[in-house]
Amino acid sequence: MKSTAVRRTALAASAAALALLATACGGSGDGDKKDEGKGKADASASAAPAAEALTAAELEKAALAQADVKSGKVATKLEATEDLTKDQVKPDDEACLPLVRAQAAVAQGEPAATVKRSWTDEPKKPAEDLPVEEAMMASLDVDKMLINLASYEDGGAEEAMKGLTTAAEKCAGGFTATVAGEKLEFVKAATTAAPEGGDEGSAVTLTMAVEEDVEAPSKIVVVRKGATLVSFSAVNLASVATGEDFEVPAEVVDAQVAKLG
Repeated sequence: MKSTAVRRTALAASAAALALLATACGGSGDGDKKDEGKGKADASASAAPAAEALTAAELEKAALAQADVKSGKVATKLEATEDLTKDQVKPDDEACLPLVRAQAAVAQGEPAATVKRSWTDEPKKPAEDLPVEEAMMASLDVDKMLINLASYEDGGAEEAMKGLTTAAEKCAGGFTATVAGEKLEFVKAATTAAPEGGDEGSAVTLTMAVEEDVEAPSKIVVVRKGATLVSFSAVNLASVATGEDFEVPAEVVDAQVAKLG
């Protein structure tokens, strides 16, 4: 364990909050072998009538609830550090805006209605015989995810999904952004296996520069179901400190997507 591990515990918490304390794993996991790097679309979707935008009340009913998951805690009211608005997220390159918004759990474009949730895994209890530094890092092995549900009129959800796909391609080499007043550097954006369960899906892993010698993953998953777009932004607090990869809990993504019908 590096001697800087203890110092990074504090950094992990603050960076994770700014990085959305959360988020993206495909609904069936990053290991899925389907169409790496591309969102999937139902070939018949273009022929189907446009879906109607859900109201705020309907989104509330469709949003993740505690009863929908077997573990972790679902919050319906986000902390101020998590509940960011679109004016609090600004990339230096406008082409990367969809990625920054998804990573910050901010809705794309101009939705008709939007609702947010958060999900936090239960802390794991370290083994009693671990050294202090290792025990502290083990206690940080907590997944956190911010979820944004947004409904759109007149094909807005499809356009938002297209914008995310385009941004992932244009910003693959990295970008910088200001999030809640803090400057963040993402050294790359890598598309991964698209999630299942919706009409379209996309997943992107953002690699964030945390310290001079640490680059940490922050993950995004986005699923479109009709006129509703749900985005998941996930981080693991230990990964922010160590730079190691993590798996986003697919069961949480699946549970939320399933509620969209």
